[in-house]
Amino acid sequence: MIMMPSVSKQALQLFVGALLASTAEPFSPSNPILGYSKRTQSVSTRRAQATPTSISYITQPIVDIPPEPDYSCGISCNTEALDAEMDSFADPNDKRYSASDWFHNMRSLHNSSILREIHGPVGWITAWSTLVSFAYKICHLGGFGHIANGLCLGSTPHSLIASSIGLLLVFRTNSAYQRFTEGRKTWEQILNICRDITRMTSVYEREVGTKRKQRIQRLLASFPYLLHHHIQPRCLDHSQCKDLEASPHALLLSEPRPISIGHNKLKKTARKCWVDKRSLPWCLLPDSVLNKCAQSHNRPLWVADRLSLEFNEIKYCDNWTSRERLDLLKSASKLSECIGHCERLHQTAVPLNYARHALRSLTLWSFTLPFGLMDKLGLLTGPTVGMVAWLMFGVYQIGHTIEDPFQGSLRLTDMCNSIYRDVMYGDRNEAGMRRESAFRKFGENDRDWDSVGDAFGLGWTNRAKESLELYNEQLVLSQ
Repeated sequence: MIMMPSVSKQALQLFVGALLASTAEPFSPSNPILGYSKRTQSVSTRRAQATPTSISYITQPIVDIPPEPDYSCGISCNTEALDAEMDSFADPNDKRYSASDWFHNMRSLHNSSILREIHGPVGWITAWSTLVSFAYKICHLGGFGHIANGLCLGSTPHSLIASSIGLLLVFRTNSAYQRFTEGRKTWEQILNICRDITRMTSVYEREVGTKRKQRIQRLLASFPYLLHHHIQPRCLDHSQCKDLEASPHALLLSEPRPISIGHNKLKKTARKCWVDKRSLPWCLLPDSVLNKCAQSHNRPLWVADRLSLEFNEIKYCDNWTSRERLDLLKSASKLSECIGHCERLHQTAVPLNYARHALRSLTLWSFTLPFGLMDKLGLLTGPTVGMVAWLMFGVYQIGHTIEDPFQGSLRLTDMCNSIYRDVMYGDRNEAGMRRESAFRKFGENDRDWDSVGDAFGLGWTNRAKESLELYNEQLVLSQ
């Protein structure tokens, strides 16, 4: 009969917490190898059958993000085609796992992205633990019991250290999740600001002017894509660069820092990035404006500055005063602040000393764990320690994955498409035309509202009023 070692209460809580965190994998709910969720997979299949993708981007491996739709639509950007391609991402519905999905989670364990990232240390620790257990068994069978007993440390040292390891992992994961939440709030703020600017320019369309309104819309629609490219460059691969080399659709961007090219281990870095003018967001800007924007090292900031210029050039009139102008200029300043927030999250990592100390402590604890278990578990020490290493390193890897939310944790492509759809209405955008109807009263009459009447009935309204007054009287008397 195999006797389990006595561990402290803190070590048991750490083990159970790590099991729940690593098994659930809340930040990669879909199968990264076989596809995305069933809904996204079917949508991607239909889109691939309708329009084959001809542009692929070089970027870091991203988990659970649908492939880029085909934005090749000629020299002038056809927003109807873009709207049809992005209609599938109108309402992204991320799958959320509950306790009833335990069997599916365990069955798809071999496809876990976390397991692929930590298979190196887990494999080495499992092999080392198995080797130690075999050496212990051979010493016992060969009559060297005193050597075998000298290799045993007992479970007490690791039980005491387990609490400290747990605190290191908890602080690491919590700080990473705070960064993830902050990144999501920043992009939510970008979405709200773009919607507010679009609403205000639509309400004051006569004062702003139709042409200026269209320019503002296109600048707003290009802003999230440019910010996405700023923190996560998406460049054409080498084969497509050769195809576009002699065409007028190629655009060369000079990046302020070296970018990674390729997905293999032998990555190359370069400061030149080629993009296709027919893809988003480059197709939203005319060549005269695009050339200026492409030369800038901070392109989303360039768009925010150009928006401020457009707002400042709106002439004063009875309905357009300095108050409305200052509101729009303040919105442009908020967009600039969002750029700084994203740059801070992307460029500032968790303190290096803390990350190294946590990883070193976890590694030493895992490699010495078999010496505290082999006298009780015997040849089962290898699989047991391997499972513990998978749990612990899985929690650490989750914190590392969400530390930079713009490298796969957040669905930035869906957010950019959502902003484009809400901003570019009225510009041959079918989905956007449905929003534009809110600013047009064609075919409506004030008497139509009178025909609706009271939705709840007048009698119900009077009874509710009497009940509310009676409740207020009783509340005053009780005091």
